[in-house]
Amino acid sequence: MAKPLNVVAVNGSAQQPSRTLALVQALLAELDTRLVIQSRIVNLGEIARPLGGALTRAELPAEIEAELAAIEAADLLLVAAPVYRGSYPGHFKHLFDLAGQEALVDKPVLLAATGGSDRHALVLEHQLRPLFGFMQALTLPIGVYGSPGEFEHYQVSSPALAERIRLAADRAAPLFAEHRRTALQRVA
Repeated sequence: MAKPLNVVAVNGSAQQPSRTLALVQALLAELDTRLVIQSRIVNLGEIARPLGGALTRAELPAEIEAELAAIEAADLLLVAAPVYRGSYPGHFKHLFDLAGQEALVDKPVLLAATGGSDRHALVLEHQLRPLFGFMQALTLPIGVYGSPGEFEHYQVSSPALAERIRLAADRAAPLFAEHRRTALQRVA
């Protein structure tokens, strides 16, 4: 069997519990039904304070350097950010500002976001996609956005959001055909 696809998810929310984390977990679970993956979640809330104190990568504590190295080494990045004042949070941007200049070139990135209303859904196209485009990453065509009414007790509760998550996984899976789960692996 081929080695698992290394998926690193960035939960850009500093809040716990978080709808953004629930979206990340749902996307990882859906990808896991189609692909053999090894996943890791980088939770911004756990590293935000020391991350914010570092002006350069050389100033990062070892545990945050390890998280950044994992992001750079991923086969697939899943990045999810809450919408704050029409965009992603500053600490989220700062994390990616510290990534190597060419570390994300040609890296597939699945975009996701949560926000206070449906009016924030364009954050995927107008904020996240340009950020990763600048880094020359390959953003996947389908992003996933979730609004508050689509979650209950920090779990995806909306059939429409669940369908968008399935569609994103369906569209991502063929890009990683060598990691596809066989029928026997799905049953196990």
